[in-house]
Formats: sequence, C-alpha cells, structure tokens
Amino acid sequence: MIRILFCRGFPDFSTRNGVLMVQIKIKDGDDQMRNVTDLREAANGINNVLDARSVGMKIFEDFASSWYWILIALFIAMVVSLLFLILLRFTAGVFFWIFIFGVIGVVGYGIWRCFYEYYSLKGVPGANLTIYDIGLQTDFRVYLELQQTWLVFMIILCIVEVIIILMLIFLRNRIRIAIALLKEGSRAIGYVMSSLFYPIITFLLIAICISYWAVTAVFMATSGEAVYKVMGNKTFCNYTGSTCIPETFNTTNIIKTCPGTKCTFAFYGGESFYYQYILIFQLSNLFVFLWLVNFSIALGQCTLAGAFASYYWAFKKPADIPACPLFSSFGRAVRYHTGSLALGSLILALVQFIRIVLEYLDHKLKAAQNSFAKFLLCCLKCCFWCLEKFIKFINRNAYIMIAIYGKNFCTSARDAFFLLMRNIVRVAVLDKVTDFLLFLGKLLVAGSVGVLAFFFFSRRIPGISSEAPNLNYYWVPLLTVIVGSYLIAHGFFSVYAMCVDTLFLCFCEDLERNNGSASRPYYMSPNLHRILGKKEQKTKAKC
Repeated sequence: MIRILFCRGFPDFSTRNGVLMVQIKIKDGDDQMRNVTDLREAANGINNVLDARSVGMKIFEDFASSWYWILIALFIAMVVSLLFLILLRFTAGVFFWIFIFGVIGVVGYGIWRCFYEYYSLKGVPGANLTIYDIGLQTDFRVYLELQQTWLVFMIILCIVEVIIILMLIFLRNRIRIAIALLKEGSRAIGYVMSSLFYPIITFLLIAICISYWAVTAVFMATSGEAVYKVMGNKTFCNYTGSTCIPETFNTTNIIKTCPGTKCTFAFYGGESFYYQYILIFQLSNLFVFLWLVNFSIALGQCTLAGAFASYYWAFKKPADIPACPLFSSFGRAVRYHTGSLALGSLILALVQFIRIVLEYLDHKLKAAQNSFAKFLLCCLKCCFWCLEKFIKFINRNAYIMIAIYGKNFCTSARDAFFLLMRNIVRVAVLDKVTDFLLFLGKLLVAGSVGVLAFFFFSRRIPGISSEAPNLNYYWVPLLTVIVGSYLIAHGFFSVYAMCVDTLFLCFCEDLERNNGSASRPYYMSPNLHRILGKKEQKTKAKC
C-alpha cells in the first residue's frame, strides 16, 4: 500500500444523477488500480504506524530519563514493606479489629438505612405490592420503590450481622491465637532477616527454567528443514501452496504461468522421524519446564520452613537459634529432601499439564456446536482447577513437615493433612486473618509509594519535584513504580505467609507433643501461653 503514494494517478470522469463526478484512480506497484479510498486507508495506516512509533520512542525516553528515580521508588517500597512486617508485631490486632468493627458498623448502617426506606414508603401508592406482583423488570429502580425489597434487604443484613457477632463470640479465642501467631511471625522474621531476600534466589531459578524451556522450544521448532511454498496473487493459480526451491524458482514455468507469484518461507518441517513427533517432544519439554518451576518453588518453601521451624523450636530465643538458619536449612533441603521435593513437584506438574491440555482443547473446540462436549470440558477444567489448588495446599504443608521432621513426602503429606483436619477451624481463621492483613499491606505499600511517585513525577511537591525529569508521559514511570511496588510487597509478604504457616504447624505439634510440664515444656511464646490458659498447659492439649 505504501507504494501507492509514489505512483502517478489520473482522473476518471463520470456522471451520476446528472452530476459530474471526478474520481482519482491510481496504479500501484503491482499494476492494480486503486482509488482515493484505498489511498486514504493506506495513509491512515501509515499515520497509525508513525504515531505508534512516536509514542514508543517517547515512552523509551521517559524510561531512560527516569530509571534512576524508579529504582529509588522501588527501594522505598522495599523499605516500606519491611517496616510493615516489623510493625505487624504491634499492629496486627489493631488492624484486624478495626476492620471487623468497621464491617459491623457498615452492616449496622445498612440495616438502619433499609428500615428508614421501608418506613418512608409506608402509605405510598403501589409500594405495598410484592416482587411477585410486578414480575421481572429490566429497570432495577422499580424494585427499590417497593417496601418488600427493603424488608428483604434488612432481613439479609440482620442475618449477616448476627452471624458476624456470633463468630466473634465463639471464635474469639482462635482469633486471638491467629493474631498472636501473626505477631510471632513478625518477630521470627526479625531474627531471620535474610529470609526476606530468599525470593530473589527463587526468581533466578525460575528465570533459568524459563530460559531453558524457551531455548529448547525454539531449537526444536527450527531444527527441521526449511519449507518454501508458492504464494500467488489474487488471480487463480494452480501452483499456489505447493512447495518450491528458492534457488531455482525463477527458472521454472510457474513464473510464466502465474505472474506475480513468489517462493516464500512457510515453516520448518521435513519427513524425518524426529519431525513427525515434534509435537510430543514439545509437550515433553513443557512438562519438564512445569516440573522444574514447581521444584524451584518447593525448594524455596522447604528452605524457609526449615529456617522458621528452627526459630520456633529454639527453647530460649534468640540464644538457641542456630547460626545462619536459612543457609543451614537450604543445605538440608538440597542434601536430604531433593527426592521428596521432586515427587511433590511432579504430582503438581502433572495436574498443571492436564489443565494446559484442557485449555488447548477448549480453544480448539470453541467453534464446535456440541453442547455436551463443552459442558464436559468445562466440568473437567473446574475439577482440575480445584485439584491443583488442593495439591498446592497439601504440598506447602507437606514441605513444612519435611523441614521439621525430615520424613519422606508421602508420610509428611499425610501427617500434615490429618494435623490440619484436627484443627480445621483455626486453619480457616488463621488463613482469613492472614489473607486480610497481607492484602491490606500490599495495598498500603503500592498505594503509598504510588501516591508519592505521582506527586513527584507530576511536579506537585514544591522544592522536591524540581529534581524530577521532564517527561512526555508521567504515567509511564508511575505505573512502573506501582506495579513494581506491589510485586516487591508480594515477594516480602509471601515469605511472611510461609513463616506464619510454619509457626502454626509447629504450634499445633507443640500442643500435641507437650503438656507444659517441666519434663515436656511448651516451646511457644509467653503470649500464646497466656491465651491458652492454665487448663491447657496442665494436660495434653489439642490445638
């Protein structure tokens, strides 16, 4: 199309409804006639390409002039994440109870608002109708004019309010233990500070796995013979799609029979045994990639679990904590637990591989009209998604038990599963409390650093923003800082979540193995001692 701009055109005079029409016709490089509409579309395409290139260059210039400040902002995000983890030792309970009472207050306000609307509609004509009387309406505002709607809302909110209050009454002790474990996790990270930087090692291992998979996949995809095919123009040609040889193509009769055809590269292929099974080799490469990635993650989880378990089982903290607990745990995981980690990773990789195959089949069968096949495929995808989540949960706790006792994967998975089932209520409470606090922490880190970066890059801080570089689009470094801050916070808080899970299993094991006597003392913190009470310390307690 670009060649249209450089070819000469000539006008075409015609009459339409008695009006003289002048149309410019242009001959392109392939000797085909083009009109002004084609010329306009080509010009618009060129303008879009030039605009996209200009925007890309401006974005690159913004990165080149602001990379130093982006690194400073990400360093600030790292410091803020670290401070948040340290402050959780003192503020975990405050954040949680503020959130709980805030939810209770919001639901209470909703109950009052529903009662106010219900009372206001009393006596209004038509407001006493039922939802069944008016039937299905596309405008939802019609239902808001009925007393019954607000009565239903008020009943639902009352039920929710009662459930929350009852949960707080009956689960208050378990919530206190969950908060105490969160504080203990913050204290453990303070003693094993090097654990916060272990995700860098996991990231490097995963990057190596990705590089290996990509290089191997590209090598296998391009290892066959280059296949060239005849590509013709819009005119009919019997040779279109047939194979050809570029070196001798100009001497064949195809050029004479089909003018304008070309011998272009199509793909890498061949008739060898290797290339006939190239799809199987690619799938095998993908499976090995999933296995290696899961093994790298498992190695990190087992290493962190071993380091935090050594903190919990130290009777006198920090005097009994071994020197370099993270390095020692990594050495134990590599030397003694490689087979167990590989087995757990293999099971998870199998499920993930099946999920990828199901996604591929779903993509291929989208155009199919068989409703039963779509329904069956959807059910299989849902089941394997749930199975993957369950296996990840079991593997994570199995690696913790492996780090504590050094047993094989199957025994550790069984022990972890039954230990968690015996404490299912506290597992649920701890999981929800931890998820809430960590999600709040990620938002606080990304939000605070993002707001600071916004005022800095948009030059809204007097005396400081004068140092900011002149940017074409200040949102480019701003989005980079926000996303980077969230990922940094996620890396820090993933270590914290692993710490809390490890301490929880150690806590449950401590309760089942010891009774608080002089011969079998608890290893838990004094705060957990006080929460459990004297009765649980005298007898063999269960978590």
